[in-house]
Amino acid sequence: MQKTIICCLMLLLVQINVKAQTGQPTWWFGISGAANGNFFDGTTQKLNNSLLVPTAFHKGDGVRPFGSILVEYRPGSIWGGALNLGYDGRGGKFKDVVAPCNCPATLKTNTSYLTIEPSLRFSPGGGNFYLFAGPRVGLNLQKDFNYTQLKQANTDAEFSEMRKTLISGQVGMGYDIQMSSKTSTTKFVISPFVSYHPYFGQDVRNIESWSMTTVRAGIALKLGKGKKAIEKEETVPAVIPVADVNFAVRAPKAILVKRMVTETLPLLNYVFFDEGSAQVPSRYITLSKDQATGFKEEQLQQESAENSAGRSARQLAVYYNVINIIGDRMRANPSSSITLSGASLKGPAEGRSFAVSIKKYLVETFGIQDTRIATNGRTKPLIPSEQPGGTKELTLLRSGDRRVDIQSSSPELMMEVGGDMMKPIQISATQSDPTDSHVIFTVEKANEVLKSYTIDLTDQNGTVQHFGPFTKGQESIPGKTILGSNATGDYKVVMLGTTKGGATIRKESNVHLDAQQELLETGMRYSILFNFNKANTIATYEQFLINVVTPLITDGSTVIIHGHTDIVGPEDYNYELSLKRAKEAQQIIETALTKAGKTNVKFETNGFGEATDRSPFENNRPEERFYNRTVIIDIAPAKQ
Repeated sequence: MQKTIICCLMLLLVQINVKAQTGQPTWWFGISGAANGNFFDGTTQKLNNSLLVPTAFHKGDGVRPFGSILVEYRPGSIWGGALNLGYDGRGGKFKDVVAPCNCPATLKTNTSYLTIEPSLRFSPGGGNFYLFAGPRVGLNLQKDFNYTQLKQANTDAEFSEMRKTLISGQVGMGYDIQMSSKTSTTKFVISPFVSYHPYFGQDVRNIESWSMTTVRAGIALKLGKGKKAIEKEETVPAVIPVADVNFAVRAPKAILVKRMVTETLPLLNYVFFDEGSAQVPSRYITLSKDQATGFKEEQLQQESAENSAGRSARQLAVYYNVINIIGDRMRANPSSSITLSGASLKGPAEGRSFAVSIKKYLVETFGIQDTRIATNGRTKPLIPSEQPGGTKELTLLRSGDRRVDIQSSSPELMMEVGGDMMKPIQISATQSDPTDSHVIFTVEKANEVLKSYTIDLTDQNGTVQHFGPFTKGQESIPGKTILGSNATGDYKVVMLGTTKGGATIRKESNVHLDAQQELLETGMRYSILFNFNKANTIATYEQFLINVVTPLITDGSTVIIHGHTDIVGPEDYNYELSLKRAKEAQQIIETALTKAGKTNVKFETNGFGEATDRSPFENNRPEERFYNRTVIIDIAPAKQ
């Protein structure tokens, strides 16, 4: 699928506009065939009125056929319209799950629709390349499924509560390849095409949250009757070199393979509850009375197993002990007290039942006096995740609002400076491929000028590495990825961009890389967390950054700051939000360093937005999304 899209883009960059010796038809008729790449998201568990499976299915994919008859109306060479009527296969297989009986379970569906797809056609410059966009109306034809679970009979049935009609949209592009002679009035073209059908409007059922996204790739065959005309062939190049962007490359002094990090991990003062249950979810660690007697939060500070700079399973393991940490701290500080504020959209009564579950555990397991724990219930949490006008993201946001907030005025439990968060916990980890070992590529005005760009790196032996396409103004590639097994390398860097007007921009640079394969540095890491869609809450952490983080930064150190967001909201907006958070944190630290007389400190500041290959955590659970709303500060001491 990706190769098809790239080929179509190449046709756009260099297209030959042929004016044939006969006029092009106004009306075209034909057929098309394609493969639908279907991607499932959301949740489905109640398959029909008689089957509620024990474990919910969330993600899946599949390839199904598409076929249609079509008609196109092209009164001119640039604008036109089209209509497709056909069969649209939207089935696939959900990712396998394991039922509570430790039984593997699968779910396959052959969902299909009669599809009606009117679209507007636009051909830039009147050439063979064209873009199209329009609505899609799907009338459900099939809704059957196959569910299998070990130790029980297979189930072949139909989904209930299926939407009979789906109204969504599509965008795509294609290229008409002329197969008939220039002198023939009967025109025949073959048109490879790709189209994208986003999840908007594709909630498959009236219940639950199963939705689909589809990428379609195929070929259309079209016939039309033209009029005789004699015009000569002319070539119109679409590539016009311009120089509207600045390109820069920053390489680290050395590619550091590992760093031992002492991390101050903020603890979310939230416990998230599953839909339909007031019990503390099983992913949170609960202890017996005997286990609680010997529990100390210091046990969680041991060095974690080596992991990448991205995913942080160790940190989540610490967070899932949050109720035990509260119990240990309250047991060690008899004068401390907390308030548990539970929230549920179903009403304050269910919210309070969440809070009571946690209180009961602390009282019965850790022996905390019940008078030290207050509980209340609310419809919305103290700081709700609001998104006016949201659609798909509402499911994600509401799962984050079904929680218990842990509040306290006791300094033994909460941070003393800034954040209104629980006192953090320190853990140790061996960090592989630190962010400051990445090569940074900066393309100024990329968002304004370019549709996309690629990066090619050619080493001294002529070997080329291709990266991209990219769209953001700043991208980074791990130096370890570029060097591979080499200890050093000199590279020619070529940035090739496509402007929004279809022209090409080429920029060149050079970079030298060195790897320090055996060096193991020590460093410190601090994280600060943000509420939903808020950048200005960095001010809440100002005293924390000034009084805790800045004094640990010595002359000659490098401070690496990178911002992240969860996956809720537009990608471009999240990128800007993460960059704003990171830069504001840098500004506070720089001001404090200047007042302290420290000027020999370097900063590497980036915003990664919602990029899943860079985010510290996954985005499947609310706690993971909350932890992704973060700015992470790494302090790398000066190399001796």
